[in-house]
Amino acid sequence: MDAAATARTSERCGAAAVSVLTEPEYFRGSLADLESVRAAVCLPILRKDFILDPYQVYEARAHGADAVLLIVAIISPGELRSLLKTAHSLGMTALVEVHDREELEQALAVDPKIIGINNRHLADFSVSLETTVQLRPLVPEDKLVVSESGIHTRHDVKTLEDIGIDAVLVGEALVRSADPARKIGELLNKVYHCLPEIESETSRADR
Repeated sequence: MDAAATARTSERCGAAAVSVLTEPEYFRGSLADLESVRAAVCLPILRKDFILDPYQVYEARAHGADAVLLIVAIISPGELRSLLKTAHSLGMTALVEVHDREELEQALAVDPKIIGINNRHLADFSVSLETTVQLRPLVPEDKLVVSESGIHTRHDVKTLEDIGIDAVLVGEALVRSADPARKIGELLNKVYHCLPEIESETSRADR
């Protein structure tokens, strides 16, 4: 997948931000992808990786990221606090990701601005939006809440909107879609929002 092209499509179709995978071993991402996306769009960019060391936060900033993903399940409370402090010192935001109530309590203890609720269960990798449904009421209203994983349809998005979710992080649905622009439009309930430029590109290709 062309990361820059996908980011441009996302920006054109109304995305509020873009997430860039930079983990090379499991997800075949790279910092080069982060740089290419930074050059391609004006949207805020989230570096999505297994962030374990403050150096990676500095690295993310140097390559153009505005935010980093901090996964509570893979770091200690002390590490979470340190990484969040580093991000803030660089003028960055952190998406602090949780999977269950215990992790949510750990996350709230460091007072992040953004909480990400991942609907994928780490034990068996099954996915259920019910995770977000159960955890959302436990998050204070002054936090921005993002639902992650398992979001494939407009119905999924509407379900999450109805319980007060502020944003959704969508990856697999776009990667698997033959027409990412149309998929983004579907999720945002703006199917036709993306069509004019797509059609004009097709027209230019035909001429």
